[in-house]
Formats: sequence, C-alpha cells, structure tokens
Amino acid sequence: MQEFFDWAMLGTYAGAVLCTGLVTQLTKGLGFIDRIPTRLWSYLVALAVLVAAAFAAGQASWSNLALCAVNAVVVALAAQGGYAVAAGGVRTGK
Repeated sequence: MQEFFDWAMLGTYAGAVLCTGLVTQLTKGLGFIDRIPTRLWSYLVALAVLVAAAFAAGQASWSNLALCAVNAVVVALAAQGGYAVAAGGVRTGK
C-alpha cells in the first residue's frame, strides 16, 4: 500500500468512519466550526467524505448521492460512538 487512504478505502464503512472521526476531532474547535454542534459537524464531514468518494469512484448518480445522505448518518453516529468509547465516556448502567 502506497498511501494511508485511497478513494476506494474512503468509500467503505470503516474508512469513512475513521476519516470522519479524525477530521471531526481535529477541526471541531476551529473558527466558525466551533459554533456548529459537534454532531452536526460530524454528519457534514461524513457526508463530504462519502460524496467525494462517490465522485472519485465514478458512482455519483442522484440515487447514490441520496444514499450518501442516509449513510452519512450511520457513519457519523459510528464515529461519535468510537470517540465516546476512546474517551471513556460510555456508561454501562451498573
């Protein structure tokens, strides 16, 4: 593998979650982004990653772009959950 990320990897669930989590955490305190709720920012990052990957793969039809909007919800929630676990903020209820 020559690169850390490539467009094919970013188009997968795992690649999109990892990229979304990293970009969200690195940018959430910057300038105007700081005024956007983190959950919304995470969704917008996930959407941008998925749409860019669809264009790069030549699969940017209207139906695929609509699916990107839905899949971005799943990717953003997974990225947020991964961060919560890594930060130790998940409670087990015990």
